[in-house]
Amino acid sequence: MSETVVSALAPANDPTFENVWDEIVWRGLVHVSTDQEALRALLSGDPITYYCGFDPTAPSLHLGNLVQLLLLRRLQLAGHKPLGLVGGSTGLVGDPRPTAERTLNTKETVGEWVAILRGQVERYLSFEGDNAARIVNNLDWTAPMSAIDFLREIGKHYRVGTMLKKDAVSARLNSEAGISYTEFSYQILQGMDFLELHRQYDCVLQTGGSDQWGNLTSGTDLIHRVEGRSVHAIGTPLITNSDGTKFGKSEGNAIWLDPEMCSPYRMYQFWLNTDDADVISRLKIFTFLTRAEIDEYERLVADEPFRRAAQKRLALEVTTTVHGADAAASARAASEALFGQGDLTSLDAQTLRTALEELPNAAVPAGATVVQALVDTGLVASLGEARRAIGQGGVSLDGARVDDEAAVVHGGLPGGVSVLRRGKKTLAGLFVTSAA
Repeated sequence: MSETVVSALAPANDPTFENVWDEIVWRGLVHVSTDQEALRALLSGDPITYYCGFDPTAPSLHLGNLVQLLLLRRLQLAGHKPLGLVGGSTGLVGDPRPTAERTLNTKETVGEWVAILRGQVERYLSFEGDNAARIVNNLDWTAPMSAIDFLREIGKHYRVGTMLKKDAVSARLNSEAGISYTEFSYQILQGMDFLELHRQYDCVLQTGGSDQWGNLTSGTDLIHRVEGRSVHAIGTPLITNSDGTKFGKSEGNAIWLDPEMCSPYRMYQFWLNTDDADVISRLKIFTFLTRAEIDEYERLVADEPFRRAAQKRLALEVTTTVHGADAAASARAASEALFGQGDLTSLDAQTLRTALEELPNAAVPAGATVVQALVDTGLVASLGEARRAIGQGGVSLDGARVDDEAAVVHGGLPGGVSVLRRGKKTLAGLFVTSAA
């Protein structure tokens, strides 16, 4: 994950916008913020230093974090100086979830995840030029501080009544789980981060998800109390699908940025399956396409939705951003081949195997019947149903229709695999082993 993807991103923001603030507003990236006129003026003036934090609560970032990574990059393209914070200390505590207390990970685990997340964040920023990025770890200034110093120097500036009103805290207070002092203190730690970055780097803006607004304003309030200065925060919207379901979840599994946890093929398919009602807003947030280009895709969605041109562009752009051009091209080729628009034999073995792992699949011995393979993969419920499907001409193996109930599987595709199809769109993968 160390290879940079900055070269895969746009070299500049959309020139049709007078100000990067106007662009991020048009893209739907501002759900809540401090003074908007002040922010617009701030972002159109001399370069400022800004930051976003990422807590190591898992061994990879996910699509929700990608919103922040791309916002960091957009502001850097406008000439501003990014700080990417990886939360070595806040990751040991965990911000309050709405429903229940987090399970605390070991210091060793958090330390390992810090290194992984740092590498992921670095890939989206440029570390060259006058506005080169910096990566910081809040454990560097938190670990040396004693509990007494923390209470005297930071804690005295917080009012419990105000802390209780934060949405995340109030939700937990009203739940059966309640909230521990550990998680209750999280907002103080995040506020201290902003104060420290303000003092070290003159950082004047923090970005984050709107569900973190209480933590974001913890920092703006603390700096105002301690330093007597006004700083800013931007809360991006929580991305949901048009039906109100949570974005970034696929059958209960998060869409991770690490290719070992979510393959480029799965990433590509996730975006390809975007609903027409969501695709234009996704193009605005997750790609660097210009307003003119996105307007054209909006027309195509309205006039020719069956072509799914917007979804195809979205899938290619985001997969390229996350995994690089080669991996995105391979994922697209696999998708097209599997769904009847390309040559299965032209795919490389690893890409094909990875794609088949995302489908219903089974390991079968060479020489196994197609009838049995249909049952083993769950495409049919019984051997009788499998024979009827073959008799009706609705089954194919590696792109060729199966007419004989005695047909067998040989694993003739690259890597010793086969693709089994029932009907037009129901697919399964076969990982063919040596005959028993």
